[in-house]
Amino acid sequence: MGKIIAIANQKGGVGKTTTSINLSASLATQGKKVLIIDADPQANATSGLGVDPKKMTSSIYECLVDGYPLRGAENKTCIDKLELIGSRIDLVGAELELIGKPNRENVLRNLLNDIKDNYDFIIIDCSPSLGLITVNALTAADSVIIPVQAEYFALEGISKLLNTIRIIKSKLNKDLEIEGFLLTMYDARLRLANQIYDELKGHFGDMVFDTVIPRNIRLSEAPSHGLPAILYDPDSRGATSHMQLAKELMSRNA
Repeated sequence: MGKIIAIANQKGGVGKTTTSINLSASLATQGKKVLIIDADPQANATSGLGVDPKKMTSSIYECLVDGYPLRGAENKTCIDKLELIGSRIDLVGAELELIGKPNRENVLRNLLNDIKDNYDFIIIDCSPSLGLITVNALTAADSVIIPVQAEYFALEGISKLLNTIRIIKSKLNKDLEIEGFLLTMYDARLRLANQIYDELKGHFGDMVFDTVIPRNIRLSEAPSHGLPAILYDPDSRGATSHMQLAKELMSRNA
């Protein structure tokens, strides 16, 4: 049975999509069968893996709103063993359309029941909000990875996310766990970055990944080429750090 991991933080620009794309790609190159679900209307994970949203026969929108099965909505990507269920801008409207559905928080979980045994890992790239689609992702997930930017306001808002996770755990998904906090955009030369890492470790201990994701130009450039960093520049620090993260995640779930 595949492990379902949501990548979530309601703060924008912390590296959720970058983590989703590159962690998924790294897991796939390690021989794991991986599905990435783009649950963000911006569809950056979709385009970042070289898939044109206009050419998809169906997206996560049709699955959530119209009841299309996830099986058949998958797209091949540039990496063997990595598949994508993509997103389009129309996902913006899904929040309103889901409101009237019975059992609306469980739509994605019910859809995933049919396919989760086909994968080792299913990664859900969440939007920077705590709306109904993100609630669906957290209700469906076994665990959540929380990217935290190595900047001054990094810890701002984490308490709100943790409260949401606590509510979902008590009311909708008692098995939801925090897989870990991941420090992103890390610059070891900055005292502040090291202070934030120490603060995270002080608060959350072993729940913080040992791996940190550095600021890296190649990592930023890769999505514009529709490639994960491991194909765009496999020797870059952005690529090697995500490979290290994938190995750490696999060892945690061995």
